Amino acid sequence: MRGAESGWDFSSRWLRDPQSLATVHTTDIVPVDLNSLLWAMERRIAERCRKADDAPCATAFTTLAAKRKTAIDRYLWQATNARYADWDLSTRKPTTSINAAMLHPLFVGLASPAQAQAVAATVRKSLLAEGGLRTTTLNTGQQWDEPNGWAPLQWVAIAGLEANGEPALAKDIARRWIGTVGAAYAETGKMLEKYNIEQRTPGGGGEYPVQDGFGWTNGVASAILDRYPELALH
Repeated sequence: MRGAESGWDFSSRWLRDPQSLATVHTTDIVPVDLNSLLWAMERRIAERCRKADDAPCATAFTTLAAKRKTAIDRYLWQATNARYADWDLSTRKPTTSINAAMLHPLFVGLASPAQAQAVAATVRKSLLAEGGLRTTTLNTGQQWDEPNGWAPLQWVAIAGLEANGEPALAKDIARRWIGTVGAAYAETGKMLEKYNIEQRTPGGGGEYPVQDGFGWTNGVASAILDRYPELALH
């Protein structure tokens, strides 16, 4: 279950052959989202240590964060492709997967203005769908692939783009996602775990039926409407 432990569950992002789950190799992948979150955590720990007057701790974690950012910019930032990418340790190359994880450096405040602008252009070109932000650009039958959209990734994109000089794109993703949630609610009377953002219907694929609820869908919908009350459905 190493694929599921990634947090994304099964996705072409973790597969040597995007159409074959048997080729999963998550232990070879250096993920951009995980490293962005670790960088943010290291910086928070350093700040707490400073407030506690623990100078050695603050110095240690500031150094760790600086080294991680250097590595992210060296290995995961792909300037010629205008995106962040995961790194494959087995090939010593970036993976070819274009996916929503590229927005995590914006979300945590790691990206430079030029990097954020480039990522926004790639989002517009490759990840923006009728009903929200695509997870990946490949339709494989795995649930963390196109056409499914996931609430946490919508919020990472919205908050990250808004904080990095792309408020119009952030609001556009929010509008599209709320439209999807609203359309599926009108059809089913439920908030759902995932959605087909091409058709604005309940999501599919994966190893189990789409789940009712759902905590992150409810929370992200509420957060979007708090930020953009004019998007409220009537």
